[in-house]
Formats: sequence, structure tokens, C-alpha cells
Amino acid sequence: MLIGNLDGMTVFARVVEEQSFSGAARKLGMSKSAVSKHVTKLEDNLGIRLLNRTTRRLSLTDAGATFYQHCARVVEEIETAEHALTDLRGTPRGTLRISAPLTFGQRYMPDLLAEFMGMYPGLHIDMHLADHMVDLVAEGFDMAIRITRLKDSSLIARKLAEFNAYVVASPDYLAEHGEPQHPSELVGHKTLAYTNLASPNVWDFEGPDGPINVRVNPVISCNNGEFTSIAAMRGLGIAREPEFIVGEALHKGKLVEILKPFNSPARGGIYAVYPERRHLPTKVRIFIDYLVEKFRGGLCNFHKSLYSGD
Repeated sequence: MLIGNLDGMTVFARVVEEQSFSGAARKLGMSKSAVSKHVTKLEDNLGIRLLNRTTRRLSLTDAGATFYQHCARVVEEIETAEHALTDLRGTPRGTLRISAPLTFGQRYMPDLLAEFMGMYPGLHIDMHLADHMVDLVAEGFDMAIRITRLKDSSLIARKLAEFNAYVVASPDYLAEHGEPQHPSELVGHKTLAYTNLASPNVWDFEGPDGPINVRVNPVISCNNGEFTSIAAMRGLGIAREPEFIVGEALHKGKLVEILKPFNSPARGGIYAVYPERRHLPTKVRIFIDYLVEKFRGGLCNFHKSLYSGD
């Protein structure tokens, strides 16, 4: 009876956390009907109703609320014990759920994961790519890659690298329209704006006499930096892009950095972040250590390692 109740307690705790049977089923890799049967069997064994079920929502009974507090502690202890055994084995196993920005994930994660998974074949990677910021705890992610000036104090963060932002254009565009020598000249050029920034039409620079802010009039605006970088390569205008997006194009001569004397260094950081936990799972710790090592020399050196065979 105890083992069956432990299974039911685990499922019940996940139902409460997800506030639905279907959400718990997704997180547990079970069918919705199996989740419902586990909870029903647990209630039958205990002889008490834990959940009020309606067609629209679930709610805890008073007994269920009290029981959940104990279940959550039991589940945490079980997970801690499993993590400890994994540490003793020294080999990460199971599923590692990672969130990363769309373009960064597409450009870098396949190469990073190819080597990492070759080292740890017992791991399954569940990769989620999106430019919006996910809630790691609520959405069940083990960790995320964040590209920002990190401010969220509820997460633990390790900096992987800093990155610069470059003003770039294609050689064809510069040959036809000329190369601006001062940020103020951008007003007379076609520009491409990345709209996920707080002020996408205001580009800031550092001049010898202090900060310079230029309001550009973009001919194309888009919420994806990959799109604007490709548009720049097609000669549609001048773009301002982070190093991790245009590094390859600059390396291959498809784009040219302009206004170099005015570009500000270290526009932001690339971080590996994870929820604050009493026991960091081995799979997360090993992967973050791997990322730190790969980016050790900075983003520029990482680019060189990727493109050295070109």
C-alpha cells in the first residue's frame, strides 16, 4: 500500500502544482486518464476526497490542502535522494529541459548539444526555443539561456559570455549608398529595426564627447534579429545586431561593421540561469559547467571554433 500511495502522492502533487490533470499528464509523461486513476486510487486508499472536480476547474478540499503540503515535502525528498544517487554514479540521466532564445538556439545549441550528448548518451534533451521569457518553475524547465542585462533575483545565474552590438551593412549597400562616418548620418540611410528592444528606433553610441542618441526611421521593423540580419545581407539597409547573430556573416564578409569608433562594448551578457534549489541536479550542473568551458575565451573565440572549418 505504501508504494502505491507514494506513486499517487507524486501524481497528486503534480496535479495541484499544474492545477489540472492534463497539465500534470504532460509533465509526468502519462495519459490524462492514468493521472486521474492515480488520484482516485489515492483518495480511495485514504478514504477521503482530496480534490473538488468541476468541468471548469479543480480545487483542493481542506483535507487535500493539508495533505498536499506533506506530499510536496515527500516528493522533494524523493527527488533529492535520486539526485544524490545520480551524483554517486557521476553520469547524468533523464530529461534536461532547456529554454533558449530562438535565434541563439538555432545557431549554437545544435553544435553544443552534439558534443555534449556524445559525452552523456543517457540524457534526453527537451529544447524549447522562444524569444519570450519563460517562467522556469511554473513551466517545468531545468534551466534557460538568457541574453540580457539580468535582473531577476529569483534565479541563480552564471555568466557565459559578454557580447557586443554592431552596426552592420552589406558591401553592396555601402557601395550604392555610401558608408556613414558619424551616427548622425544614419538619419539619411535606410535602417532595419529590431522591435523587441525597449526603444527600437533609438540607437545609442559612445562618442569622444559622450553619449550619442540617434532616432532612425526604419524601412523595415521586425521582432526577430535573424530576419533583420538577413535583410541587411540582402542590401535592404543598415542594422544593429548582437555579435551572436552577425558573427558568422562578419567572418564571411557578407556584412561589414561600420561606425566602429562609436560602438559601445559589452552591450549585454549571455547567462545560464536556473531556479534556486536546495540540490542542483547533476544533469544541470554538468551542462552549465560544459557551457562555461565552451564560452571560456569569450564569444569571439567561440565563433572562431565554430567557423574554423569554413
